[in-house]
Amino acid sequence: MFFERADARIFAVQTIHDLSSQDIEKLFWLFDCEILHELEPLQGHFVGPRATMITPWSTNAVEITQNMGINHIIRIEEFKRFTTKPEGYDPMLLQYYELLDQHIFDHHGTPEPVRYIEDIADYNESEGLALSKEEIDYLNKVAHKYGRLLTDAEVFGFSQVNSEHCRHKIFNGTFIIDGEEKEESLFKLIKKTSAKNPQNIVSAYKDNVAFIQGPVINQFAPEKGDRPSAYKKVSKNSILSLKAETHNFPTTVEPFNGAATGSGGEIRDRLAGGQGSLPLAGTAVYITSYPRTEGGKPWENNIPSRKWLYQSPLDILIKASNGASDFGNKFGQPLICGAVLTFEHLENQKIIGYDKVIMLAGGIGYGYAEMAEKKIPSAGDKIILLGGDNYRIGMGGAAVSSADTGALSSAIELNAIQRSNPEMQKRVANAIRAMVESDENSIISIHDHGAGGHLNCLSELVEHTGGIIDMDKLPVGDPTLSLKEIIGNESQERMGLVIAEENVPLLEKIAAREKAPIYVIGDITDDQKFSFLSKSQHIKPIDFEMSDFFGSSPKFFMHDTTLNSKFENIIYHESKISDYITAVLQLESVACKDWLTNKVDRCVGGRVAVQQCSGVLQLPLNNCGVMALDFDHHRGIATSIGQAPLTALIDAGYGSIQAIGEALTNII
Repeated sequence: MFFERADARIFAVQTIHDLSSQDIEKLFWLFDCEILHELEPLQGHFVGPRATMITPWSTNAVEITQNMGINHIIRIEEFKRFTTKPEGYDPMLLQYYELLDQHIFDHHGTPEPVRYIEDIADYNESEGLALSKEEIDYLNKVAHKYGRLLTDAEVFGFSQVNSEHCRHKIFNGTFIIDGEEKEESLFKLIKKTSAKNPQNIVSAYKDNVAFIQGPVINQFAPEKGDRPSAYKKVSKNSILSLKAETHNFPTTVEPFNGAATGSGGEIRDRLAGGQGSLPLAGTAVYITSYPRTEGGKPWENNIPSRKWLYQSPLDILIKASNGASDFGNKFGQPLICGAVLTFEHLENQKIIGYDKVIMLAGGIGYGYAEMAEKKIPSAGDKIILLGGDNYRIGMGGAAVSSADTGALSSAIELNAIQRSNPEMQKRVANAIRAMVESDENSIISIHDHGAGGHLNCLSELVEHTGGIIDMDKLPVGDPTLSLKEIIGNESQERMGLVIAEENVPLLEKIAAREKAPIYVIGDITDDQKFSFLSKSQHIKPIDFEMSDFFGSSPKFFMHDTTLNSKFENIIYHESKISDYITAVLQLESVACKDWLTNKVDRCVGGRVAVQQCSGVLQLPLNNCGVMALDFDHHRGIATSIGQAPLTALIDAGYGSIQAIGEALTNII
């Protein structure tokens, strides 16, 4: 049945049985609707969710109706009516309808059968797997070793687990610059800092997050997580988690969900540290080429505007910040700091700029010292999945994000983007929190579902032992998914755990209280094999030796030459100092940040002691003593030095141009 509102919104309600008149009256109130279409189809122009994907909004809406005592609804989706055929909607999430009837949620497709790959090189090209020639040769040798053709799931899975995104082959590779081989890789150079100055480091470069020693804290939490109980205070040695990662490719292609799942994935990494840890606060960074707002500023117009493959820099800055803010607000993590930078420069007939978007998500959290290291599972331990269903979302994201944006077909790149569901992630996080805060945390190992979906998460859980996954136990929201798609999709907001069999009932009770979907999907083995078994189809779409799955990445050699670029010296004109400062204050990295800060709940969770958007800075000026910059608390910009406006002090000769420039630079 369809409930229609006066604002052209239509709610489609799918039920198991007919609803009572009282239930229908409740829905009229809930939807604020006036018209009910029970059986007659609706004709016109409509946009709504795809039939094969139940939206996060639907999951929440159905739960609300259950709490209202309406128990026969299985799906609610929202549609929008238009007067003409609309344009500009997201085809990955939505579709166009000319008819809304009783069959809008019917599935007509059938899953593709498992394919056995005869030509791995051709399959790599057609699927955009970003495998190198050495990796293709390696897989051909594995197939020869096994005496059979590899399946599509095995080749696809290998490409995700061994992608640049997951294995950092470039960072671990050998650089040969100007013919000279460098002794250390980029990763070794990075790791040298912690090796030389370990200080308070507890764990680094070997888990989902890094840990440093924290203070002794008082945990204030319920005595039991599986039932109502009193709160108690327990003194514990804490560790602080630190994490930052980029989500550049997804944000370039689909800024809102790209940045939202970047923030969400980074939160999950902090949840998956050690035997589980808890997120506290996040940060976000956005870097693009010039956005060219309002026709472009003078320095923007000096450089020709370029045609963008997917989204313009302006769209990315607005939509990406919306996405990261949306996830933090809905999940309940404050976004307490960040940065924005836009840059382009034309000189010597060469444009330098951030044409590849940088979206960086990071954050801080905490855990407990006794849980800083993951334990090694034992044969018979259970593999648990917490979170949502499998959909055709984020297919091949790890491999696609390892290639140049635009190098693959738009269909492959769009299909690799994840879709966010912060409310589901919150449920999962609450269940993990209850385990972490228990007197005895029974989580043995934990990993998040990010790039590669089940492939990366589950293979890391069983890396030291081996394990078998029962595919018939995996939740499938889209019945048209093939086995390869079920294994490799990146449907977000899922966590994988290993716990002993006797502790499964406790986690199931906790998950039920938090309304977090839970599935026992496999077993730890001691055979050093990684297998997925579909009993219903009598097939193992993946049956790999662990050593063949992980121990394969060939050594990368990168040859480069030193570029000696020369740039003209900057010339300042004393008469234009006021114009220079006016221009500097218009840069996105310096100007008012209301459009960022005012859409973020910077206090959600109740643990932010001081707002980050107000205060007075004192900065030293060359030969001029101390410069006190008073910040407009609402607008977030420096308006005066001491008691005088900027322009008055400049006219009075306070400091050189360079000194004032340095001070303004320090502001950001």
